[in-house]
Amino acid sequence: MKKLLLAVFAASLVIACDKVKMDVKTSSDKTDSAANETWKPVDSATATKAWMDYSTPGAMHAMLAKSDGSWNGENTMWMEEGGKPMNSTSEANNKMVFDGRYQVSEHKGDFMGMPFEGMSITGYDNVKKKFVSTWIDNMGTGIMNLEGTWNASTKSIEFKGKMTDPSRPGKDCNVREVYTFVDDNTQKMEMYGPDSKTGKEFKTMEIKYTRKK
Repeated sequence: MKKLLLAVFAASLVIACDKVKMDVKTSSDKTDSAANETWKPVDSATATKAWMDYSTPGAMHAMLAKSDGSWNGENTMWMEEGGKPMNSTSEANNKMVFDGRYQVSEHKGDFMGMPFEGMSITGYDNVKKKFVSTWIDNMGTGIMNLEGTWNASTKSIEFKGKMTDPSRPGKDCNVREVYTFVDDNTQKMEMYGPDSKTGKEFKTMEIKYTRKK
């Protein structure tokens, strides 16, 4: 049934795209016509296979699934380069959803004496060949989006992306996150961002996760 639905969806996508191409041909908009010239038609069989490959969890998803469960976090934060470290504790609960396609992580702790809650959704995009992740928490109103690559030699994912910079309205700042799978019961997350005074990258946070027994 699932394969049938994917096949129908893929076929409808091809038909819809063909309609778009026809509409573009009848349009006098030169920009749309130029865009149409780079379009490569895809037959329904190829589209169906592509969607099947895209939607099927693989080895990277299985690796994420090993992190399912409850974890304790030892947190260290720095407000600026060379600043005094601030220590706290947190808890994280990870669960794969949608038949092993994504991992939802819920975090609870405290930040400067205030309750902190956050949630991430992490997956592996089979087409991009990259990990993808989003983050939201109760200390902001935006969504941070990251993409990362797997480094087998260090057993880590290096995520890169952007997040809102509240002190500079209308501008985002670059962020980088290195997530290391130390062993089955230990993980480490290191986050890097720009120093507010110099703009140079520095480590803003480190969390050591230990699996709850």
